[in-house]
Amino acid sequence: MQNEEIKGNQFGTFGGVFTPSILTILGVIMFMLAGKVTGEAGIFNAILILLLAKSITFLTSLSISAISTNMQMRGGGAYFMISRSLGPEFGGAIGLTLFLAQALSVPFYILGFAGAVVLTFPALKSSFMLITIITACVLFLVNYIGADWAIRVQYLILAVLVVAIVVFIGGSILRFNYGNFTTNWSAGYTKNNNFWTIFAVYFPAVTGIMAGVNMSGDLKEPARSIPKGTLWAVGVGAAVYLAQILITGGAQTRGELINQPYQTLLSHSLFGFYPAVIAGVFAATLSSALGSFLGAPRILQALSRDDIFPPLRPFEKGSEGTDEPVRGLWLTFGMTLLVLFLVGNKSGGALELVASILSMFFLYTYGITNIAAFIESASRNPSFRPRFRLFHWFTALLGAIGCIGAAFLIDMYAALFAMGTLLLLFTYVRQRVLTTAFGDARRGFFFSRVRDNLYQLQNQPHHPKNWRPTTLVLSGNPHTRLTLTTYAIWLESGRGIVTLAEVLVGEFEEFIDKRQTAKTRLSEFIKDNSLRAYGEVIIASDFDHGLSTLLQAHSIGPLKPNLVMLGWPNSPERIAPFSRHLKLANKLDMSIVIAVERGIPDHTSDKRIDVWWRGEKNGSLMLILAHLLKQNWEWSRAKLRILRVVFSETHKQKAHDELFQLVDAARIDATIEVIVSQGAFSETLHSYSADATAVFLGFYPPNEEAAASFHKNYSELLEGLPTTLLINSSGQADLLA
Repeated sequence: MQNEEIKGNQFGTFGGVFTPSILTILGVIMFMLAGKVTGEAGIFNAILILLLAKSITFLTSLSISAISTNMQMRGGGAYFMISRSLGPEFGGAIGLTLFLAQALSVPFYILGFAGAVVLTFPALKSSFMLITIITACVLFLVNYIGADWAIRVQYLILAVLVVAIVVFIGGSILRFNYGNFTTNWSAGYTKNNNFWTIFAVYFPAVTGIMAGVNMSGDLKEPARSIPKGTLWAVGVGAAVYLAQILITGGAQTRGELINQPYQTLLSHSLFGFYPAVIAGVFAATLSSALGSFLGAPRILQALSRDDIFPPLRPFEKGSEGTDEPVRGLWLTFGMTLLVLFLVGNKSGGALELVASILSMFFLYTYGITNIAAFIESASRNPSFRPRFRLFHWFTALLGAIGCIGAAFLIDMYAALFAMGTLLLLFTYVRQRVLTTAFGDARRGFFFSRVRDNLYQLQNQPHHPKNWRPTTLVLSGNPHTRLTLTTYAIWLESGRGIVTLAEVLVGEFEEFIDKRQTAKTRLSEFIKDNSLRAYGEVIIASDFDHGLSTLLQAHSIGPLKPNLVMLGWPNSPERIAPFSRHLKLANKLDMSIVIAVERGIPDHTSDKRIDVWWRGEKNGSLMLILAHLLKQNWEWSRAKLRILRVVFSETHKQKAHDELFQLVDAARIDATIEVIVSQGAFSETLHSYSADATAVFLGFYPPNEEAAASFHKNYSELLEGLPTTLLINSSGQADLLA
């Protein structure tokens, strides 16, 4: 986990958040493509496109503001916020892809800058590659000196950009013509264009709000600067783009807007000062490259400090004093040079596809940030107390939907590829054994959902169709009862809940430490054996009283145990209390499973389950549990056999038909075998089931005075058989429901 004591730079709102954000928002699209958007869509629809695009980034900014004011922000920007809200899986997936997107954006912006230079000065075309390399080296040097120098350079770039905007807006005002404005008010889509294709062209122009957020570790007051700087950048950007649509829409003809947007801006420059507009194009591309150069190493540093991807550990080290991510900066520089050497002055579909995928990663970052804010708020987590008040879970939900929708509108295939990449990374991180604990919002979200669902469940009437095994296992020390606990998990088969319980006999004050030891032992047993179960330990002055309390009181709201599972007693002194326990469970309307343990079967052996049918009440539960046993992969190929004993051949066919109809109606795959025998049941049982893997038998709890004979008879009956489950049903489970 990140070292909370590390201090970086101490930038304020303007330099640390607003400047990087507004420079990324007011990018090259403003000069090269914004006019085409107005010409194609018309002024009215262009305003709608701007409002729709800006609403997505505005809603995302609200989510950013809420999250950033609800935690002590550290380095990593969006990665830090997402990982601390949704956990390391989402954080790791977004963090790595966001670093790659930022790092690979640097050479793409540099290529754009070099292209603008060559377009403006055709004589430099042969030096295209040299221009890209020199630009990369200069940007690296500026960042290597320090983020404070990079911010100062951004101030200069911002000044150039402001002058360029004043020049082309001022020139357009002087040439404003109401006739052009009226003509351009409505749409004039050319071939293959419509509202949504133009929206896809324009939307990247309004993004860039994460540029300031990524500086989170270098801000003096992140909780104050991030909301203020981000929202101001969104607002100023919206104002500039709205002014451009309205003014250029009246200053240029539709043909100029569509076919020569950049050239017309040059020719309409205020006082003919077109070099300022050219400088603005250069500034727009350089500012984006510089912002990505600043952000990428900081994301990598935060990711490495959380140790989610062990190979990234070397990049956690920062420079002395300001904690600059120098190693990450070198890696970003190396990746930039590699991409520049590989692509050179090439262009075309491959580069456009990569650029589109990078845009998807940014959009998904926005979307997941909104999801994080939604979960934090909707879960009503008491710890979610953002200082930023202009936020609601509904705005976050709208923002998330908008981001995902925009991704698919812009490029469906790139959106699917980026989504698949994120899912693969999410799965990888989730499968790793993570010791990282961020105190994220997932627990609060799950708690809220469980709480609401328990209330709903409590008001739902019980129906046998919805019966599920909610099992309380009297496991004692589980290390000595592995067969019992394993069969309990098998019988639950992912459909119910299993609780392993132990009763400690003694005085509470004396046994409180032993209880904690027993709970730890139980938890470790569950973890070591990969059991999907819960553990419970109680202290009682005597075992019977403790068990009575446990059976009555243990529950999770309406999820009270409906099945108690215990082992067969071997010592004679436990027979009387054992019968009392059975009667107690019976009176509490709980079904009972007694496991007569003979060990756990070999996973590789062929298996057979024998269910001895002797009545529908116990029989229904036996068949349901046998069916659930077969749902486990270890038992999936086991043969399920239903056996019934009749005393004469005349009853055999009728008994077979009844069982066949029952099994058919119950939709259970089983074979039926009706046995004609007038001999002792014990002989028949051993004759047919001695080679089975598991045997199911029904029983009824004995009275205390009959407990000894019950124990003696069943001990003799089951001698030499495999693991046998004695089952008594409360009647809640119905095979035909």
